[in-house]
Amino acid sequence: MSSRRSIRSLPALALVASGAILLAGCAPSDGDAAATGEPVEGGTLVYASGDAEPTCLDPHVGGNYPQALIAGQFLESLVSLDEDGEVIPWLATQWTASDDGLTWDFTLRDDVSFTDGTPLNAEAVKVNVEHLQNPDTQSSTGYLALGKVASVEAVSDTVARFHLTVPDSALLESLSQPWTAIESPAGIARGMDENCAAPIGTGPFVVDGWVPQDHVSLVRNDDYDSGPADRAHEGAAYLDGIEWRFIPDSASRYAALQAGEVDVIDNAQPDTLDQASKTGTLVEIDAPRPGASNRIELNSGQAPFDDVRVREAFIRAVDVNDGIDALFFGTAARSFSVLSSVEPLAYSDDALFGTDLDAAEALLDEAGWTERDADGIRSKDGVPLTLRFPVSTNQSIPAEQSLFEQVQATAKQAGFDVQLEPVDLSSWYGALAAHEYELVSAPYTKVGPDVLRILYHSDSITPAPSGYFANLAQLDDPDLDALLTAAASESDPDARASLYEQAQQIILGGFYALPLYDQQNHFLHSPKLQGARAMPTVSTPTFADAWLAD
Repeated sequence: MSSRRSIRSLPALALVASGAILLAGCAPSDGDAAATGEPVEGGTLVYASGDAEPTCLDPHVGGNYPQALIAGQFLESLVSLDEDGEVIPWLATQWTASDDGLTWDFTLRDDVSFTDGTPLNAEAVKVNVEHLQNPDTQSSTGYLALGKVASVEAVSDTVARFHLTVPDSALLESLSQPWTAIESPAGIARGMDENCAAPIGTGPFVVDGWVPQDHVSLVRNDDYDSGPADRAHEGAAYLDGIEWRFIPDSASRYAALQAGEVDVIDNAQPDTLDQASKTGTLVEIDAPRPGASNRIELNSGQAPFDDVRVREAFIRAVDVNDGIDALFFGTAARSFSVLSSVEPLAYSDDALFGTDLDAAEALLDEAGWTERDADGIRSKDGVPLTLRFPVSTNQSIPAEQSLFEQVQATAKQAGFDVQLEPVDLSSWYGALAAHEYELVSAPYTKVGPDVLRILYHSDSITPAPSGYFANLAQLDDPDLDALLTAAASESDPDARASLYEQAQQIILGGFYALPLYDQQNHFLHSPKLQGARAMPTVSTPTFADAWLAD
């Protein structure tokens, strides 16, 4: 697999004839910010996040991306990935699977303790898996990732044995993620409220305080020496700490970076990236997320999208290409896959997504949506062709919201009434839980193609303990279920790839989703920040090897 992220010297942007933006003279894609001097000890890094502020810092609870962003600074996983996507040691030094794939033994480091002094051992791993699987934890992402784990046995202090219900070809990928990171059992035992406020891990930093709607303070773990196998240096972090600020407004984040009030920002917007490319003073880390692409899901579990002709008509009617080109300034390439471009097994078919208004109208006529009102909106048996589209303003950036408006306008030409409903994250979850949607854009990050099982297997129509269900397309196809189940247990790489390709052909060919582009991850930082990188797992930043140059 090719490298997942690149470090860019922003003034070196060159526009090419195709309309895509390429990078001339950018630094090698080695995953770090091309350090130019000797590391400097001390200083507090100021990070400004534009993602929704977590309601809980424990990524076991729920399991969204804002939690992963900050949790990676104080929690660690059993394994990690290198830049080629290969699994490498972290808290576990080695692992072996039984011939039948139903047991996995993980050998743990014997020299690591949590920052509360509790030793890392097999019993701690057992407690963490049980915490993730306990319905009272209200986990979603971690719960779904470890759904095939029946139990964990502490064979010895340093050997944790995972017992599976069926073979899981994605187990190592799942264990590399922040949502399955290992926390102190003593910290977990304090109860959800206290653990949400300050989870206790083995990572390079420690949660020192949280002022809601403002910032989280992180201080250096002076005893830290347990990074993943590809870490740049041994020992504690160079930084004294991190001030993790929450600045929702993108213009305010960028202004703070320009003024030197913060050192790094996430969720850099396309127009901001375009502006920054002209200043010659900032560095970009471009780290698209693995798992699913950004896409619009069509709810096939209820009318009108329970009819494949109506689904195809919608996808034939809308035009997103011009909007992506105009609104994203070349920072996002159009996708024709439900998987991210960083996933080697992503399957694309652009022929399914060509705009054809005549074909869309013919399909709607055939499906019986023949009546039209004065505004051109179609109806059938007196029921208008209305599509509710709740949009999370915490997750969809302004450019994406403008793109959805273009979807609304082009779909109307065929007779669809797309009702965009901008809402906060809590209301968005509520609309999904009540099935009050026909269209939805729902990012989902998971390492590897097993994300397809979570998003499109009929089992995922049933909510996780958090109340969230991942199969928002409401796809219920026994043939697809069989393919995804077989792929999830298949250890042969070629056979696994074939099964996932067949599964993606069903998803795309059934017009259950409209792919847009990769989930975007653009970090901008001052050149004085050295040694920062995006993790090759779920593309979150890590500052264990970073320093602030004089």
